[in-house]
Amino acid sequence: MPTTAIETTTSPESAGEAVITIRNPRSGDVLWTVPEAAPEAVARSLEVARGAAEQWASTPPADRGAALRSAARALDAAAQELAELNASETGRPVEESLAGIGAGVSTLEQYAELGPVHRGLSLRGNRLASDYTVAEPRGVAALLTPWNDPVAVACGLIGAALVTGNTVIHKPSERCPRLGEALGEVLAPAFPAGVFQTLSGGAGVGALLAQSEVDVIAHVGSSAAGARIARAGALTGAHVIRENGGNDPLLVDRDVDPVWAAEQAAIGAFSNSGQVCVAVERIYVHEAIAKEFCAALEAEAALRNGNGTVAPLVDLRMRDAVHAHVTDALKQGAHAVEGGALPDGPGSFYPATVLLGCTDRMDVMTEETFGPVAPVQVVKSFDDGLRLACSGKYGLAATVLSGNIAHIQQAVAALPVGTVKINEVFGGAPGGAAQPRGESGAGFGYGPELLDEFSRVKVVHIAAPPAAAEEQDQA
Repeated sequence: MPTTAIETTTSPESAGEAVITIRNPRSGDVLWTVPEAAPEAVARSLEVARGAAEQWASTPPADRGAALRSAARALDAAAQELAELNASETGRPVEESLAGIGAGVSTLEQYAELGPVHRGLSLRGNRLASDYTVAEPRGVAALLTPWNDPVAVACGLIGAALVTGNTVIHKPSERCPRLGEALGEVLAPAFPAGVFQTLSGGAGVGALLAQSEVDVIAHVGSSAAGARIARAGALTGAHVIRENGGNDPLLVDRDVDPVWAAEQAAIGAFSNSGQVCVAVERIYVHEAIAKEFCAALEAEAALRNGNGTVAPLVDLRMRDAVHAHVTDALKQGAHAVEGGALPDGPGSFYPATVLLGCTDRMDVMTEETFGPVAPVQVVKSFDDGLRLACSGKYGLAATVLSGNIAHIQQAVAALPVGTVKINEVFGGAPGGAAQPRGESGAGFGYGPELLDEFSRVKVVHIAAPPAAAEEQDQA
């Protein structure tokens, strides 16, 4: 997902202290300012986390799970307050924010159950020898999380890191710092002092954490930031987990209902105003149903624009970046059948937009737009669409709408992405995991596999001493 510079000022009350200024995405009015953590504060947090690491690592997994369940209950109790903060800072409607917080509660509860049963492996050698593995926490975890679904994403990383015995320093996105601080205030009392801390700040604070002596860094955000974090981890030796940008394709086969396919495309492209990590970013539709599909997609966008259900983008910088992609496409010959123009009035609203006549030379088809934009390219065959869907530098996810099992199997085998979704743009079983590729990141970001990412494995080999072996043979 893209990131942009934050709006910072100097606070006259605090001798040059840098602050983050947050504006209401609906009105543009200043909501509040939040101080950025100074380098000294970052250093202190690292020292505190390191000091608490040994005791937390030695805490029985069942007790760590119990603490996580307590945190989940506290989060559930504070859901309304946090949802209103989410809506204020990012523009996401309160109802959708509540759903994200509910997902965060469920994730904490899930890891509270999974952590204590996180198992190792065993291998039998000769009759008096065996090998087994022991999972140990990595140590201090720095978690850098995004603004688009801030509580749900953060809780996944926080839950997995804590239940495996790591201490955590969480830096929420600079676009929702008050929400991030409030989340920390809700969760921290469930754990011993120093085990879970929150730091506010922008890219500078994140860079300080990534360049420090932490043991694991988990980052959800832009590919550019993720690449910098990966380089920092290579220098410090930290294990790095990244879910970064995406340019997820939707491939629409000739044998599906075009109206249903357009509904799926609209859900994928316009949900949360397109600010979803696995949003539909580019669409390839078979020419046999293209006319009906495009008309239905235009109607879906017009309905959303007409009833006011498209929430604002997180800020004006995000809107400018989205509109730059649309403008580039229009200049290169695409045409907007719905949306595509900056609206009048305050805030950072952008309409649901359908672009037809798109080509693979346009930024909107090759880069992550992260807005409510559905660019469509008509293809002559499924093979042509699959070839285009397989192109590009990202590898987060892809969706295929088809009733042809041969085409589905072909797509599953060919698509160079971490997640392939068939006939449903969003969804998946609880506890599902994802492992992005290319510039979309590396490492498992969800599910039971995330426990492995936050753990180191020690192999233990046990053999009987010679005397014991001789006694056994004599017996």
